[in-house]
Amino acid sequence: MSSLSDKIQQLDPMRIPQHVAIIMDGNGRWAKQHGHERSFGHENGVATVRQATEIASEVGVKYLTLYTFSTENWNRPQDEVDALMNLIVVSIEQQTPDLIKNNVRLTTIGDMSRMPDFAANRLRKCMEDTGHCTGLVLCLALSYSSRWEIVEACRKLARKAASGILNPEAIDDEMFSQHLATCDMPDPDLLIRTGGDLRVSNYLLWQIAYSELYFTSKYWPDFTKEDFVEAIADFQARERRYGKTSEQVNQDNEA
Repeated sequence: MSSLSDKIQQLDPMRIPQHVAIIMDGNGRWAKQHGHERSFGHENGVATVRQATEIASEVGVKYLTLYTFSTENWNRPQDEVDALMNLIVVSIEQQTPDLIKNNVRLTTIGDMSRMPDFAANRLRKCMEDTGHCTGLVLCLALSYSSRWEIVEACRKLARKAASGILNPEAIDDEMFSQHLATCDMPDPDLLIRTGGDLRVSNYLLWQIAYSELYFTSKYWPDFTKEDFVEAIADFQARERRYGKTSEQVNQDNEA
């Protein structure tokens, strides 16, 4: 059986996805499977976040965006929401020294106005502490939904048009993208979802228009560094045509 280092060596360094987005699903079901409350799954999922960050940085991924807490998650039982908020903040605070050591910059996307003050303020402090880092960008999608993000972008453009500083006819794909929360990141090349469900759950809907999708039945706490590398290997085995024919893609690669 190949070791992790062997699997990494087998990757094409010229075809590492620049941006990987992950839907970290299955924490609650993993906990139930092991005879524990849902919070136990979330706690164990934190270790997987650390491993995913480490391996993404090691193989050369530039951006790693994790679906950490959706706007729909606010509808969960209050005790679970409170526990999740506390776990997210405490975990990030504990990992901030390692993020700095590994040159990882922390950022977030989402409706932070809905976050409790204690959580929002402490997360901002962690982002400030890692702001000088120039390696992997670790982006947490918190209080996030893609429909919220798209509506917010429409509002920004509508306000500019109403004030007369923007001609509506000038709005195109690129301009719209520049008004999204991810405006300073490239679109994801690869979207990974754990937990066995085959859907994208209101996550980066605009940005994943041409992303490669990778689904695994493994629950998030069981997702290993080896699994991450296997997802990238699967990505590299695919042909990304963007509407072109295979012949056109080959011609472009040879040019």
